[in-house]
Amino acid sequence: MTPNSRTGAGRRSLATLICGALAAGGLAAAGVTALEPEAASASSHREAPLISGTPQYDNTDLYAFVSPDKPDTTTIIANWIPFEEPAGGPNFFTFAEDAQYDIHVDNDGDAQGELLFRYTFRTHVKNDRTFLYNTGPVTALDDPDLNITQTYDIELLKLKNQKAVSRTKIADDVPVAPSNVGKASMPDYDTLRGQAVHELAGGATTFAGQADDPFFLDLRVFDLLYGGNLTEVGNDTLKGYNVNSLALQVPTEMITESAEQPVVGIWSTTQRKNAEGHFVQVSRLGNPLVNEVVNPLKDKDTFNASGPWDDAQFLKNVTEPELPKLIEAIYKIPAPDEPRNDLVDVFLKGVEGLNQPPHVTPSEMLRLNTSVEPAAEPKRLGVLDGDKAGFPNGRRLTDDVIDAALQVVEGELVGAENDLGDAVDANDKKFGAAFPYLANPTEGSRGPLAKGVDGGNDVRNQLGDALRPAGAEGGDDTTLIAASAGAGAGGLLLIGTALMWWRRMRSRAY
Repeated sequence: MTPNSRTGAGRRSLATLICGALAAGGLAAAGVTALEPEAASASSHREAPLISGTPQYDNTDLYAFVSPDKPDTTTIIANWIPFEEPAGGPNFFTFAEDAQYDIHVDNDGDAQGELLFRYTFRTHVKNDRTFLYNTGPVTALDDPDLNITQTYDIELLKLKNQKAVSRTKIADDVPVAPSNVGKASMPDYDTLRGQAVHELAGGATTFAGQADDPFFLDLRVFDLLYGGNLTEVGNDTLKGYNVNSLALQVPTEMITESAEQPVVGIWSTTQRKNAEGHFVQVSRLGNPLVNEVVNPLKDKDTFNASGPWDDAQFLKNVTEPELPKLIEAIYKIPAPDEPRNDLVDVFLKGVEGLNQPPHVTPSEMLRLNTSVEPAAEPKRLGVLDGDKAGFPNGRRLTDDVIDAALQVVEGELVGAENDLGDAVDANDKKFGAAFPYLANPTEGSRGPLAKGVDGGNDVRNQLGDALRPAGAEGGDDTTLIAASAGAGAGGLLLIGTALMWWRRMRSRAY
């Protein structure tokens, strides 16, 4: 943890607008009877025991903000599959086919969703006789050399008391941007990214595919808070890793209750089909860090299977948070007095006068006032630094939620001013100026070249000629068979040589 400089003349007057994102994430009396997610023994980056073993279903982060280049629209970004190693082939990173990836919108503050955007995916394989993800350089999403592809549908469900009253398919068979295998496989990834952005009827735009993980922080906090002596602070642990992202840009009027009530609450979930063929919720995410450092182990899987209307069961985790006590034990910074009603009052209802809807039911979700115009010069600490368009009023890609949350959990709202932080203030890659805003994924071929290599064309670029998918234009199975025969002959030669060596060795006396 390190001090951070802070600017902004409105800091003192805006102190009451700060959200306790770290310590308050999740939690208050909902008191609403509704159709709950089906019970599951089940997010963020590997935050709960069960979901950490099934990364395809694991939400990592959620973002919601007024689109800076199209301020009459709202952009929602939800990420899955933490810590994607760019070179992690030959089976690269796909969305699960037996999952429902859901984005929920509460537009009246009752802790229940009124709208649900549901994504479902299908996987397509052109040639199952090769282990390769792509059989040559890929220049387009419909390139025959892109061996494994995915497409998806989006359904818009309108809900009443968590029951669907209507269903509308708003996207059908849209292609997914692939994993970025490397420079030889995907020499122009920008083109592939652009082809995965699709405009939908009604003014919405969608994207699904791999992206650089936009969350920036030093996750080595779990080594007893940065090594116990701050020696581990300042390293962006997620640098170089990718995620699978869903990005949806919609006309703001599509998701708000009315112009007079512009605040929306947003959270994402994953439902997975169980052995009986029923979908059960296994992951849930609203604000960052909730299930990682607010909920104890006994509650983590329960939280992932629950809905905001049942958040009363986690209230004590907020009013008596563990993290300030750990910081006090290790760094002797006094923990604020309990119960932490400052965190409950400010965060779980939304900030009064900023992003609190009328007649709000306290619950854990990301709340956004869609009527607040985007900032011309966004500040990384958001509202804490006088920028009302930033976290905790929604969450932008550039918001430094770790520093803002850490300062609040250590008592910024109750007189204990501090400038604590993790010394990671920005993402390692620059974000885009237009939808989907995410940085391109790190390619699998990153890193220094081997000795004696000049970076030019090499044999990898010629593999496509031998591994064309069956029926592809301009090719047949001849080269594949020839390549296989050549490999087989080489294998037989090696086996024969090995047998001769073995016979000679057996004749030796030991």
